[in-house]
Amino acid sequence: MRRPRRLKHEINVVPYIDVMLVLLVIFMVTAPMIQPASVELPSVGKSSTPPVEPLEITVKADGSMTMQDRLLGGATVSVGRMELAQRIKELQEKHPDQPVLIAGDKNAKYEAVLNVMDELQRAQVARIGLLVQPQGK
Repeated sequence: MRRPRRLKHEINVVPYIDVMLVLLVIFMVTAPMIQPASVELPSVGKSSTPPVEPLEITVKADGSMTMQDRLLGGATVSVGRMELAQRIKELQEKHPDQPVLIAGDKNAKYEAVLNVMDELQRAQVARIGLLVQPQGK
């Protein structure tokens, strides 16, 4: 006696796996050949200007001051408190957005650094900063 044949209700996934592996190989081979698109930027009449090098005022421990303008090659010039405001005004007329940094010696009097900052504020300097050295150096 022969048993009737039963139908299988399973999906044969082997052909699907073969197709997926072939697609994977094709993508792996073609992906390195694809060049990324280059972007062409539009041009404008006026672009942003690069930041201006700062003007550095150094207050030494004995109260004397030197001024270093990095725009003019970084030459250091000794200045007195009376002529500081005049020199700063002259330089700010040429470059109004130039920042001014104050580097005070750690042994200098706090009052001397504040006097320099006060002179700069009276000279209408908009961007004033203090230079510090990171701890550990």
